Amino acid sequence: MSPIKLEILAYENTPLGPLCLRRRELLAEPGTIVTEVTLNHEFLMSSYNTDSERAISSRSIEIHGGSKLKTLVGGLGLGYTARELLKHDHVATVEVIEYLPQVIDWLRQGLVPLSDELNRVSHLQITRGDVYQRLLDVPCEQFDLIVIDVDHSPSDQLGEEDHEFYTAAGLLKAKAHLCEGGVLAVWSYAESSSFSEALRNVFSQVHVVPIKTVNTLVGHEQTDWLFFASN
Repeated sequence: MSPIKLEILAYENTPLGPLCLRRRELLAEPGTIVTEVTLNHEFLMSSYNTDSERAISSRSIEIHGGSKLKTLVGGLGLGYTARELLKHDHVATVEVIEYLPQVIDWLRQGLVPLSDELNRVSHLQITRGDVYQRLLDVPCEQFDLIVIDVDHSPSDQLGEEDHEFYTAAGLLKAKAHLCEGGVLAVWSYAESSSFSEALRNVFSQVHVVPIKTVNTLVGHEQTDWLFFASN
């Protein structure tokens, strides 16, 4: 039996717990190499299936319908959400706010699959910070699209304290960061009726879109949920 190919690319302590970046060959698909992230010893993301990360960006652009879009992304991760925005001609700029400096370093050091591509993009800005705090503060600028891909879900957040962002009061503050006709999009692995209700209390148009994909590694269908809100 050939040895399992597993490489730990980075392992570091963070305020949210141990953060690990690893690369491995899939046992179910020999020859297929994936890059994965775990946080506090729990699976966080993978380069294997990025359908919903890409869908939240492309559908945000479709819902807005404009051009020369100024966009803000909460959460860098492995970069697939930002990359999908950058692929569209309608997008002029992308700013990504990432809470963990280690994740930014992975990109700069060439450790993630999209490093070479994203490091060459001139209209991509990566900022170290807390996107929730940014959106709860008084805005110093506004965006056409705000895409949040940070927590597991509105009710399963990475930090120990619940964010005000997911309440009607927090969303009202976040809304002030949108230009007229702007779109707020939020990724989640689970549907959330309470978050949907909070969005409808603040925005006139709310769409909840399930993205279903077949996870061939475990042989079942999985569903991620995308929340879109605009006026």
